[in-house]
Amino acid sequence: MVEEQRIFKQEPLLFLKPTSSNLANGGTIEIPASMEHLWYEAELTVFIGKKDRDVSESEALDYVVGYALGLDMTAKELQATIKAAGLPWLLAKGLDTFKPISEMKGPTKSDMILKVPYLISHISTITTLVEGDVILIGTSEGIGPVKPGQKITAGIAGLIDNHFDAEK
Repeated sequence: MVEEQRIFKQEPLLFLKPTSSNLANGGTIEIPASMEHLWYEAELTVFIGKKDRDVSESEALDYVVGYALGLDMTAKELQATIKAAGLPWLLAKGLDTFKPISEMKGPTKSDMILKVPYLISHISTITTLVEGDVILIGTSEGIGPVKPGQKITAGIAGLIDNHFDAEK
């Protein structure tokens, strides 16, 4: 996962979400009983198709097998406490079903956002990328609160249409 870091723009803020966070289109986001403030961020999702480390920016898109729309779910009350204590964001972002993702679409390099090759290259200098890795690209737009009983619809007109329920 990648999220725009608002204080230090030079380097992206990175955090991990476990595979137990994955949720297919049409699934139900499970809001833990103790959580009151849950937020979503709609994000471009990049699927990695082969293993490597220290990937150059010029070769980065060769590792992409497809794109999707993902929702980065965050338990905001946990995040505030965690950030203040300097703890990993995994605790607020890595809960079960907190990574809803649409079906993967094939790569379209001509439609790429310029920072995707940089992010793939940057991440690969820190950790080895492997087939099946998923990178969500952070956003400052497309965010909002989620309440129990809410139906979330997110998409890209004519390309992706996601639907998720949120329940406690």
